[in-house]
Amino acid sequence: MSFLKRRLVELELNPPRVLAMGFGGLILIGAILLNLPVASKTGESIGFLNALFTSASAVCVTGLVVVNTGEFWSLFGQIVIIILIQMGGLGFMTMATLVALILGKKITLKERLIIKEQLNQETMSGLVKLTKYVILATFSIEGIGAILLSTRFIPAYGFAKGVWFSIFHSISAFCNAGFDIIGSSMVPFVGDIVVILTISFLIIIGGLGFSVYIDISKNKKLVRLSLHSKLVLAITLILIVTGTILIYLIEWDNPATLYPLGVKDRVLASFFQSVVTRTAGFNSVDIAKLEDTSVFIMIILMFIGGSPGSTAGGIKTTTFGAIILTTLTVIKGNKDVVAYKKRIPQEIIYRSLAIASVGVFLVTVVSLILTLSEDATFLDLLFETTSAFGTVGLTRGVTPNLSNFGKVLITLTMYSGRVGPLTMAFAFAKRQKSNSNSYRYSEGNILVG
Repeated sequence: MSFLKRRLVELELNPPRVLAMGFGGLILIGAILLNLPVASKTGESIGFLNALFTSASAVCVTGLVVVNTGEFWSLFGQIVIIILIQMGGLGFMTMATLVALILGKKITLKERLIIKEQLNQETMSGLVKLTKYVILATFSIEGIGAILLSTRFIPAYGFAKGVWFSIFHSISAFCNAGFDIIGSSMVPFVGDIVVILTISFLIIIGGLGFSVYIDISKNKKLVRLSLHSKLVLAITLILIVTGTILIYLIEWDNPATLYPLGVKDRVLASFFQSVVTRTAGFNSVDIAKLEDTSVFIMIILMFIGGSPGSTAGGIKTTTFGAIILTTLTVIKGNKDVVAYKKRIPQEIIYRSLAIASVGVFLVTVVSLILTLSEDATFLDLLFETTSAFGTVGLTRGVTPNLSNFGKVLITLTMYSGRVGPLTMAFAFAKRQKSNSNSYRYSEGNILVG
């Protein structure tokens, strides 16, 4: 086989590259549809750059918007957005597999490799069965969420509008997108237990990862769960509880956020704002009026994000957990990184450090560049960039005022955050093949710390 043919085969079978290009193609198609005059209520085109930004935000399940989704987009535009959110949340390969299964087509080896990469699975065993489970679980959970939301939205907005609002926001919440067509996110429902808790649990469930659902359904008891599931559940719980307590303590006397609310509503609002940092950009209080300390805490939570194999973004909970456990191992002077009496492989540690390092580098560089092109404070720009990278969608009023350059930069950041920084690197960088017989350099010591 010639070099050219080998290279073409390598390009074709590179799952990270296929995923990156697939998401890119989906964003482009969405941009073309949203740029049509029929997509807006006024009958005027929004302009390709704004359409591209909105499409990227939907496909990357982020939620950052340059126009008010409920006020600007027509029903056609809103339907396009929610389809892009569903396809972006599940992954285009999952949707392609659904179509193939409906048509009775066989899933090829190449397609299985791409699905494996997309769902963050270690082996190709049972991938088609897992995909079927993912699709069925997604539609079931979103359906239940829509029914619960309809009990509040139908009385508030009428039957037809209430049903559409329920379906749209259930999909948006489960896919961790944060798009809303109410006009002011969940601010009108800040004290509504049904709406806030339904949206919150849709976000949490969507951010856990499909492999965790399967593990729980199979093993039932906590002690029987895999190490991955235990870490995901433990870290998710710790982050949500910690975020809730900190936001409540910092904001309880802020007259622009929690202070006007009753005790129950303060707790509910604090819990909700902690949950949405799991990479879903809803809000029940004005984000722009939060204390700077709360903003910084939310930046940290957004950067961590949800869990692998889920609809969420960020560096992921298990990555954060692996780094914390490694740090504690070094401090204690132990040799192995251990969690729940299981040793974490060194390859996972290296990968976690690489993901976090690339994430920090990307967020820092983009934030610094934006300070040169945008008229906003560094904290607000750091918040915006982290929100884009973590596919969260929260903003402190920066998004609608972005320059064209800023929109392009944030669009690329959302894309990188959804595909994953390492997946992007694997997709387009030439990687050396490992060779067990190759030589190793002699060790050399350096001083650190």
